[in-house]
Amino acid sequence: MTGRLAGRRLERRRLERRLIGLGVTGSIAAYKAVELLRLLQAEGADVAVMLSPSATRFIGPLSFAALSRHPVETDLLELTADGRIGHIVVGDAADAILVAPATAHFLGAMATGLAGDVVTATCLATRAPVIVAPAMDGDMWTHPATTRNVARLRDDGFTIVEPETGSLASGQSGVGRLAELARIVDAVVGAIADRPIRAPDPTARPPLVAPARDADLADRHVVVTLGGTREAIDPVRFIGNRSTGRMGAAIADAALARGARVTLIAGSVEIDLPPNAAVVRVESTAELRAALLLTVHAPDGRAGFDALVMAAAVADFRPVRPAERKLERGSGLSLELEPTPDVLAEIGRIARGVDSDGAVTREPVHPAPVIVGFAAETGSLERAADKLRRKGVDLLVANDVAEPGSGFGAETNRVAILAADGTRDDLPLLSKREVADRLLDRVARALDDRDAGIQTERTTAPSPEPA
Repeated sequence: MTGRLAGRRLERRRLERRLIGLGVTGSIAAYKAVELLRLLQAEGADVAVMLSPSATRFIGPLSFAALSRHPVETDLLELTADGRIGHIVVGDAADAILVAPATAHFLGAMATGLAGDVVTATCLATRAPVIVAPAMDGDMWTHPATTRNVARLRDDGFTIVEPETGSLASGQSGVGRLAELARIVDAVVGAIADRPIRAPDPTARPPLVAPARDADLADRHVVVTLGGTREAIDPVRFIGNRSTGRMGAAIADAALARGARVTLIAGSVEIDLPPNAAVVRVESTAELRAALLLTVHAPDGRAGFDALVMAAAVADFRPVRPAERKLERGSGLSLELEPTPDVLAEIGRIARGVDSDGAVTREPVHPAPVIVGFAAETGSLERAADKLRRKGVDLLVANDVAEPGSGFGAETNRVAILAADGTRDDLPLLSKREVADRLLDRVARALDDRDAGIQTERTTAPSPEPA
């Protein structure tokens, strides 16, 4: 990486939230496309890769898939997991298409509108700017046919990042060497300029490939609460909220994939629950509290779970006197409400062995579980830090449910993860599964640190003196 580009990265990420389609064709310089992908990502870009058939003979798709986290398009007829045509999705969603390196064959095909592979087909099927960085032998670059094709592409609005002079694969020296990667990135930034993001919704973009993760929660018991609670007004009506349970289900799925034993305490949900999890059904906040109190301690008195993730949307108020029979329809209805128990704060106090004033009144739960709370806010997250302190949790996941793509029922979420040590991690808009994995990364590390601390205490404790 050049110092020029590295310095720029310290200032700002110029491609933040942009999707760049990176087409790679069959030049010996194809190996440089891997580093180019990394530089685009360093500028904040999401990158989807297309390889021509000849490009796959120089470099395989595995490296690109692992780094980009998107399926690599190599076949015109290949479909995504949800049945969409892969290269069309890239063409429709990308903010720019970059072809680097581009061969003389690619230049000729594009100049005449021939779509014989996924790279040319994507370029023809997009309305996004197309940036082309050729790389080839010097005589090929200066050939009149290549010169005409480049001129035609420029007339069609393509940005051409001309090759540089240097040593070539043929052993000769001359013009034809792929341009400096920083120049290519600059050209992409310049082509997009102030254009709006074409597809900010992740579901409109190429699907993500779940990264391979270690079974870092193997033999751990993770309890996840999810869905909304319902507080009865009468036998028919209730006070509730808009929670669907999607975020909690994503956390449970991710924990299962990482080897955890998962118990779900589920309120009202609108999604299918993971089949490999144990499920406890609850309706009201009181039932949720009772279920949690039963799980805090195992029969042997030790902690009943390693981690508790309170993703449920608990109703804050309930009627003081719910009616035993259905209320008749009238001109109006007045309800006297009272706060529901603060279940999360209570579980946090039990885990730490303190009362509501913070005084130690009992033995803390051992080994200490990791407790995660959720805070759904509207407008701002200013209250999140105070909530983390009041609830006594290790981590608090806060989101603005009024923000597009971040509310109840959405497939995506934008959250901030606050920790008891005062740190805060603001995540971009991600799928709920990706948010779940980012959160569980933190949980797994915390549990490892906890166990390492316990082991250290055991090895450094003085041995009892003989009687």
